[in-house]
Amino acid sequence: MTPGYWHQASADLAMLDPVLATLVGRFAGTALVSRGDPFVTLLRSIVGQQISVQAADSVWARFLAAMPPAVTPAAVLAIEAATLRRCGLSARKVEYVVDLARHFDGGQIHPDRWTTMSDAEITAELTTVRGIGVWTAEMFLIFNQLRPDVFPLDDLGLQKAVAIHYCAGERPGRRLLAEYGERWRPWRSVATWYLWRSLDPLPVEY
Repeated sequence: MTPGYWHQASADLAMLDPVLATLVGRFAGTALVSRGDPFVTLLRSIVGQQISVQAADSVWARFLAAMPPAVTPAAVLAIEAATLRRCGLSARKVEYVVDLARHFDGGQIHPDRWTTMSDAEITAELTTVRGIGVWTAEMFLIFNQLRPDVFPLDDLGLQKAVAIHYCAGERPGRRLLAEYGERWRPWRSVATWYLWRSLDPLPVEY
């Protein structure tokens, strides 16, 4: 699913910023896309932490093979920790996966309310789960919830792209990066996506 605001946001950013105008033209026909339900998306983000994409895909395939057809919080909680470990999850990641499932199963995570909640409120809710920090929550807001104005200050790719395009190759500090972000409101997620694309032309799906 592509967000309904995409074309308007891209046009607004192109009018505002010459760098983004070039990127909008270069990557015309591609856009941010959301896939997967919230629980599975967050589960996969934990599985993939601090390992290569190839390794994450391998662990995820073994994880799916050990699961019932439907990946649900209840199904995860029914699997023994030893089985999760044999899928390739570290002991800590097993704890994170179980904690995530408990939060969803126990009603501490409220996807049905997210449409009425702010980015900050959803981030606060998600970061109560072990293994989910602010950066993971921000990626989830951008790629799963398609929130239009998220600006992940701690993202290395965003920092690198801003350095290349705006700072003569010098990595910006958080304050300067935030100042750049202010000019792109209310479409900071979209600006970030185009800047990521300038480093890697293959669209990311989270």
